[in-house]
Amino acid sequence: MKQKILTAVALAALCTGTAFSQPRLTKDNIDEVIAAMTNEEKALLLVGGHDSVTIDGTDYGCPFSACKAVGSTRAIERLGIPATFLTDGPAGARLSPTRPDSDGTYYATGFPVGTLAASSWDEALVGEMAEAIGNEVLEYGCDVLLAPGVNIHRSPLCGRNFEYYSEDPLLAGKIASAYIKGVQSNGVGTSIKHFAANSQETNRLENDALISQRALREIYLKNFEIAIKEARPWTVMSSYNKLNGNYTQQTYDLLTTVLRDEWGFDGIVMTDWGNKEGTVKSAKAGNDLMEPGYQNEVDRLLAAINDGTITEEEVNRNVRRMLEYIVRTPAFAKYAYSDHPDLEAHARIAREVADESIVLLRNEKQTLPLSGGEKVALYGVSSVDFIAGGTGSGNVNRPYVVNMEDALTGAGFTLDESLANYYRTYAEHFFAGLALDPKIGGRILLGSVKVPETPVPASAVWSEAKSNDVAVVVLGRNAGEGGDRKIPDDFDISNVERDLLRNVSAAFHAEGKKVIVILNVGGVIETNSWKNLADAIVLPWSPGQEGANAVADILTGKVNPSGRLPMTFPLSVWDNPSTKNFPYNYSGNAHPAKEPVRNVDYTDYEEGIYVGYRYFATAGAEVSYPFGYGLSYTTFVYDNPRVKATADGFTATVDVRNTGSVAGKEVVELYVAAPEGGLDKPAVELKGFAKTGLLQPGETQTVTISVDNYSLASFNEASSAWEAAAGNYEIYFSADVNSPKASSAYTLKKARDWPVNNVLARP
Repeated sequence: MKQKILTAVALAALCTGTAFSQPRLTKDNIDEVIAAMTNEEKALLLVGGHDSVTIDGTDYGCPFSACKAVGSTRAIERLGIPATFLTDGPAGARLSPTRPDSDGTYYATGFPVGTLAASSWDEALVGEMAEAIGNEVLEYGCDVLLAPGVNIHRSPLCGRNFEYYSEDPLLAGKIASAYIKGVQSNGVGTSIKHFAANSQETNRLENDALISQRALREIYLKNFEIAIKEARPWTVMSSYNKLNGNYTQQTYDLLTTVLRDEWGFDGIVMTDWGNKEGTVKSAKAGNDLMEPGYQNEVDRLLAAINDGTITEEEVNRNVRRMLEYIVRTPAFAKYAYSDHPDLEAHARIAREVADESIVLLRNEKQTLPLSGGEKVALYGVSSVDFIAGGTGSGNVNRPYVVNMEDALTGAGFTLDESLANYYRTYAEHFFAGLALDPKIGGRILLGSVKVPETPVPASAVWSEAKSNDVAVVVLGRNAGEGGDRKIPDDFDISNVERDLLRNVSAAFHAEGKKVIVILNVGGVIETNSWKNLADAIVLPWSPGQEGANAVADILTGKVNPSGRLPMTFPLSVWDNPSTKNFPYNYSGNAHPAKEPVRNVDYTDYEEGIYVGYRYFATAGAEVSYPFGYGLSYTTFVYDNPRVKATADGFTATVDVRNTGSVAGKEVVELYVAAPEGGLDKPAVELKGFAKTGLLQPGETQTVTISVDNYSLASFNEASSAWEAAAGNYEIYFSADVNSPKASSAYTLKKARDWPVNNVLARP
């Protein structure tokens, strides 16, 4: 009875603001505010603002209803606690471009996707891009960007790989760290996601990732560990899936023991957008905020608070974190956002990032660069339906997308107009038909349907080969949230595409003319069976709204390509050891099966730590293009390699000289081979990288990369410790994982170990 009376008094104060004096939230009185909060208010603060919530007949409004973002936290006005707003990323702020109370448009810049950003191997450049993204978050009145996504490219078939960075946790962690720092330099927050082991989209809400402790620690958590320790994101987003039998968002050992106790994370953890029944278990585990926020979640929390299922200490712990987050936000500071970020300046940054990240995969007999004055036969529907980014929450409502037609024309090329008209007309008819069948559009989450490729008669191709100087074939793929890719007609090229490549290659080569392929794709595709048909292959991934202009910069030599692959291109998808434990042929959604379905309800990460190049390099397996690979229009040599021991590791130094005839940038990749004995280890592992400045012909730059002993360690499940064995470590300065250019050695005289908690064991 006493509790009900107190609650009634508090509610009266909330409604009138005059019952008794209440504290107003400041950065210095958080404990006082918590003491003044009712149980109802605490429950409200821990649940996002998607629903208008009713408690004991009192309606608590829905800040999300008036929000241009994807989510919010709830205001408690009597205590001076404002609502804060969350917006999707990571290729830019995903906001609605139109508003019911305005005739204006509010676009955000469509930056390159995560995979292309990682292809830059340039932390400073990624930081510059992220700073621009963070400025748009700030100037559009939001407080947190739901990015970056850092999950590992375990399989090339994962539909969401375009949002993520790499198959390697060091590269992913370092690029994510640069991204976080850039965004947060604006005084807004990030939410690193999806924590953890969200490696497939099929049945992503329920799939159970079965992973050994070693693989989990070394591959699927290391990326998060690096970024969280180095960049201190404001928030972490827990994933939907299960991990070794338990939902990640309800696992105390993941969200508290590892994340907070071991890594020192001091921000808030929020759920991914959903409504699982285990709200109370999530809160107890360390999920401070349930998003997007529903009535039943408030009800569950309030009931648990009142009956003691969740303790006062646990509730106050989560509430305190929420208030510590809120006082950092622009919303709390009452920042007067402009709604008008400098989109023109940011478009220039988007183009620069694409310029510096595009990967040149093939360039036989110096096919590229072109002069810019050639007459071009431009093939492929993606020449007009250019893919700037993926679908789902990673999509951006951008003001425009430059297509390849406009980019090549702008760069001084003359297009075969008849061929261009053919593709334009085909795409227009496709979209007109799409408009008549809304069911098709509804199959794509937050994006548009990709126009399928259309055949070109062989006779037409032979005619075009006579009247044009060069052929450019654009192959396009899109992918996105909510579904994984398939092997036929996606990872493998389609019959229509194969026929097109064969016909174009035969016809143009018969005339002594070159064929260039542009891979406008969201993820890895098979290249080995057809790459010899092309004289040059350019990989821009999904490069943002200005990406086609960046492709033209590469084709003309205005920019010398310096991107490098952040993952392996295998000969076949079946060469990747994860394929047999991936839902490559599953269609449909989760289903009420009598028995759990392999790779759908659960997935066995049977390959352990041997993901990507760790497998291919160790097995000595041939690949189409190795991890770290990329060509340049110039050449480099590495001289004078040296390694110097430091107090807790070593610095590796090498001189890089441009021996070619044009200016260019080189990525130095540092791989380490561990001494024999002890734990089984991959042949080599990436332990550092650096990108040079623009080196003029003959110019030399000394590159220094630092590595600490902890980074050399592997995880020993038997001792629950990171262990670095004593002995000689071979150090390779490489152009890609298969191409060492210089080497040295580092001797660790005494073995080192770093014990951690024995948690998250596979059942």
